[in-house]
Amino acid sequence: MNNPLLTDQHLPRFDAIKPEHIEPAIDQLLAEQRQQITNLLREDAAPTFAGFVLVMDAMSERLSRVWSPVSHINAVVNSDELRKAYNNCLPKISEFSTELGQNKELYQAYKTVADSEEYAQLDTAARKMIDNALRDFRLSGVALDDEDKARYKEVKSELSRLASKFEENVLDATGAWKKGITREQDLAGLPDSAKALAKQAAEQAGIEGWQLSLEMPSYIAVMTYADDRLLRREVYEAYTTRASELGPHARHWDNADIMKQLLALRHEQAQLLGFDNYAEYSLATKMAETSEEVLGFLNDLADRSHAVAQEEFAELAQFAKERDGISDLSAWDTTYYSEKLRQVRYAISQEELKPYFPVAKVLTGVFDVVQRLYGLRIEQTPGVAAWHPDVQFFQIRDEHDEIRGEFYLDLYARSHKRGGAWMDECVTRMRKPDGVDTPVAYLTCNFTPPLGDDPSLLTHGEVITLFHEFGHGLHHLLTKVEYSSVAGIRGVAWDAVELPSQFMENWCWQREALDLISGHYQTGESIPEELFNKLNASKNFLSGMQMVRQLEFSIFDFRIHSEYAADNGLDIEAVLNEVREQTAVVPTPNFNRFANSFSHIFAGGYSAGYYSYKWAEVLSSDAFSKFEENGIFDRATGKQFLTSVLEQGGSREPMELFVEFRGRKPSIDALLRHSGLVLRQSDIDGFSGSARC
Repeated sequence: MNNPLLTDQHLPRFDAIKPEHIEPAIDQLLAEQRQQITNLLREDAAPTFAGFVLVMDAMSERLSRVWSPVSHINAVVNSDELRKAYNNCLPKISEFSTELGQNKELYQAYKTVADSEEYAQLDTAARKMIDNALRDFRLSGVALDDEDKARYKEVKSELSRLASKFEENVLDATGAWKKGITREQDLAGLPDSAKALAKQAAEQAGIEGWQLSLEMPSYIAVMTYADDRLLRREVYEAYTTRASELGPHARHWDNADIMKQLLALRHEQAQLLGFDNYAEYSLATKMAETSEEVLGFLNDLADRSHAVAQEEFAELAQFAKERDGISDLSAWDTTYYSEKLRQVRYAISQEELKPYFPVAKVLTGVFDVVQRLYGLRIEQTPGVAAWHPDVQFFQIRDEHDEIRGEFYLDLYARSHKRGGAWMDECVTRMRKPDGVDTPVAYLTCNFTPPLGDDPSLLTHGEVITLFHEFGHGLHHLLTKVEYSSVAGIRGVAWDAVELPSQFMENWCWQREALDLISGHYQTGESIPEELFNKLNASKNFLSGMQMVRQLEFSIFDFRIHSEYAADNGLDIEAVLNEVREQTAVVPTPNFNRFANSFSHIFAGGYSAGYYSYKWAEVLSSDAFSKFEENGIFDRATGKQFLTSVLEQGGSREPMELFVEFRGRKPSIDALLRHSGLVLRQSDIDGFSGSARC
């Protein structure tokens, strides 16, 4: 069988890949690579960088190139057949990865290169690749005895299976809930665009009226605009009880046991390797050095922002009481009344901004921003095979017309597609005998699709999301490193990987940039000055509440991974409630089961690492402050960020790269200023001294 996953083509053959191709391709490739490694280790000559390390790097990238499209389509066009093939392969890939990580001969071969005279002659990226490999061998249990190695392999395989099942449960629980509406008055308050989306969903489902769902465009619209408080509560309860023992699908896709198993297995994995807990294990590949440093950073930020958040919530509660007589402001009310208060205070709403952000204009604006900053142009390439008709494909070219990177763009929410927004690797930059592979990325969002004859219109928040994911994409695509294991985002400390993404968000608030990314979908008019001033004035609206919400997630994540004990486990809900006592200002109903759908930490790469968002925000805010000093489109500053950060990938330590760009280590004053949380000079001084990344 001519398997499309195994053809030597630059881009995946998404038009030809079928579920039945997946398992045979992985079986064949793993068998081939096992034999290659056996042959490589049999060679009489001493291992060298070119003859051994680069060969292993190419093998790793080959496996990634085959598995990447499989993992991606499982997330964006999920089906029973695809899910089965994907899950059948997970333990095989996990076993192979652990085999390599525990292979003492492979470890010794890398160590021989590291100890050789050749090592000192290698470039920085090559040495970093070798150093990372030796570290990863240790973190894979290469030094364990045979019994512990076997157990470690079992643990890794089961962790992979459980994470996949967790995500499947969230996807299924999200897709299972629908609510039909037959009377338009029951949707009072919803803007026309939200009602049109619900009408379109009903038509697609073959029912009369309107249909609501838990997909982001529908859920956010109800929580933000629905006047019916009981409807908001119903939708909120359905959303926050997903994959739990409560709610409309109680126990059907309950993740509770999976969460407990994941924590237990992660703890066992860490202890097998000599760490006290999983949080310590996680920090072995991050910028932060100790758990105390991370929790100190988070708790300090929580202490300083909590009073502001309390004051904001008190104002919101008073507003709801005065406006509608609401004396018990609840979690399903906060988004609704926040939007109403925003309109009163700043005379602006997200819905008012949407006509100025049609997707096509926003995209060309993003591309213009990139061209002004880095001298790069981005052009759509038609006719590239993809997994869905909505997907677009683009190339990034430099001033010499050389292709620097390519990316798929999948913008709209739909059934059988994982929620949220993300960037992932398709092809990583690597030098081969016949030239350098151009990096390719997937950029995925869940925005409202076009409705009728109107284009997709984005909220300003969705524009920020697009810029965020595009920042990740640029980090992957613009690297000049030619070893795949430290190119792009690979090898980058996880608590620094959000720097380029959060950095890009800043342009969404600048007048010069907004003139590029906005244009009324009917008139082409850019955002009027009056509306821009209102938007800018509202930038830090309820920023204290937003800050403590993110800190709640971060502290909860780090605590459950640092406090788990093998003898008595850990009460996940109890820890979450303690964290909420410390951070939260919005009352949380007893039925809320947020953790059961917290895919970032239970199914993604952020376990004991969700703090990375705030940690990296210190870096990104401080990095952008240099543009504030020199001009937001200052080409020299843009070139410096490009060469010091984006092009370097994981070839050097992130702190070293930051200092090269900024001229000093980061401090937190820019983050506090951008968040509107600087009340006293002592706040700045305190953070600069104690919370440096």
